[in-house]
Amino acid sequence: MEKAYSWAINLQEKVSSEIITYDTLRIMENICGIDVSYKNDEAYCSAVITNTSFDVKDSVNLKCPVKYPYIQGLLFLRESGPLLSTLKLLNNGSNFDVLLIDGHGILHPRKCGLASYVGYMINKPTIGVAKSLLCGSVRQDHFIEYDKIILGYEIKKEGKKPVYVSVGHKISLKKAIQIVQKIIKEKERLPEPLRIADINSKNYLNFT
Repeated sequence: MEKAYSWAINLQEKVSSEIITYDTLRIMENICGIDVSYKNDEAYCSAVITNTSFDVKDSVNLKCPVKYPYIQGLLFLRESGPLLSTLKLLNNGSNFDVLLIDGHGILHPRKCGLASYVGYMINKPTIGVAKSLLCGSVRQDHFIEYDKIILGYEIKKEGKKPVYVSVGHKISLKKAIQIVQKIIKEKERLPEPLRIADINSKNYLNFT
């Protein structure tokens, strides 16, 4: 696999060297969540923009063919195309302050997961919110270490499976954690814009 996709690994390593891990976010009025579901060889992608009161400001869907299989550590190959194409359908293509992606950012063996790649491509503050851990170990204080470096944070609510937060691009881990914690509703697992996008992508798949 590594030989066949060495170009993709090289791309991740190049992008990882240019990821910004400090805060560039000045205001947070509109938050975008984006997710994708699959049926056969089709990707069903949904993006949702809400304000901090969770009022939906914009919502778009896109169906497109899948070009790559799922490969652990190379999720960006499979999902970045549908995500980037869907984001372009939003009003003005950029009317949000921060983007939440169902996937890892720098909490990745090459410090460039899906959230980092997409954030780099759109040059906007981006946060990875993953449902499973790809690498690293969770400490007692819920920070996640990989290669002796803190790269992420586990948010675990009572009665819910955890989610794993990491820097995508142009934001600090501290700020990313604060934002995600603030926009998870009391009885939910996922931050609200991402939760709605997840539901929309599944509904789009089932009714298309």
